[in-house]
Amino acid sequence: MTRYKLGEIVDIKYGKDHKKLNAGRVPVYGTGGIMRYVDNYLYDGESVLIPRKGSLNNIYYVVGKFWTVDTIFWTIINKNIVLPKYLFYFLKRIDFEKLNVGSAVPSLTQKILNEIQIDVPSIEKQKDIIDKISVFERKINLNNKINTNLVA
Repeated sequence: MTRYKLGEIVDIKYGKDHKKLNAGRVPVYGTGGIMRYVDNYLYDGESVLIPRKGSLNNIYYVVGKFWTVDTIFWTIINKNIVLPKYLFYFLKRIDFEKLNVGSAVPSLTQKILNEIQIDVPSIEKQKDIIDKISVFERKINLNNKINTNLVA
């Protein structure tokens, strides 16, 4: 296992204003999740979204085209070192609220995020960890869908 700083394995990018974009099929993410759908995208691929302002523990794993607003960072991940899904699971374990630097509104900075220590095993071990966690994740999602249907 090798320890990296987050900034050594990802390039953290800022979201952009979405208000002038037309409606479309590309999700726009904010700290609270999908806000709307537009006709343009910032990135097409796997990424981990990390809040910049607001609910700091709302980490998202996304695949495909997406846009992010300025309250949430998105990442370009060095897949030769870390698999995006593994990085997502690792970051979900961190209490980002403890890294808050905001006064009125909870906030994170690139500088703070770049210094986070990440333990990265071999790609094969990462795949094994992802496979094991995914089984539970699928079951939780299924249970949530069942619960939603029972309430409706």
